[in-house]
Amino acid sequence: MFNVCPNCGWYDANKIIVPEGPHAVCTDCDYRHQFLRLPLFVLTGASGVGKTTACLGLSKRTQEIVALESDILWREEFDQPATNYREYREMWLRVCKNISQAGKPVILCGTALPDQFESCIERRYFSEIYYLALVCDDEVLAENLKNRPSWRRSSTEQRINEQITFNRWLKQNAQHTKPAMSLLDTTKLTVEETVTGVLDWVNSVR
Repeated sequence: MFNVCPNCGWYDANKIIVPEGPHAVCTDCDYRHQFLRLPLFVLTGASGVGKTTACLGLSKRTQEIVALESDILWREEFDQPATNYREYREMWLRVCKNISQAGKPVILCGTALPDQFESCIERRYFSEIYYLALVCDDEVLAENLKNRPSWRRSSTEQRINEQITFNRWLKQNAQHTKPAMSLLDTTKLTVEETVTGVLDWVNSVR
């Protein structure tokens, strides 16, 4: 949307943000475009912890936020660990920024860490980004991955061990990331209770 200047047509995500308004200022002609600077909510966690299921539940429970599963736009060309998946994160921030202009914030569900978003150019268009990581017991996570359809290739020993390691890392390090992540342990929660927990978190930080 407004990466293209409505005055001169110059395309640039790297606009200057003036908090008053707020306005995004074109770097070519100084045109000030007023926009909505809403928060973004990121729901992360290891594969198999229940992010997608929670995202589906959120869509049914509230019309105040837009719940999106980030995997819907994943393609092989975005698999760029050397850049910390920068192109993929920039794309999703751009999508969420434009959706926010309708007056509803986005909760983006998918495995991610704060540093992958906070370093992006598109980060400047959000007032805050809040992070919630779903975690669970190792045994529950392993069982969830084993029960997935075979086409998802989630039940190999290597894949399960990778996700258990990441799940443990989140439990130990969530408070040390910048910004810190909140945690929600879903081990003993139903899907409905997990969705309620996510919504309670959203309401507590927004």
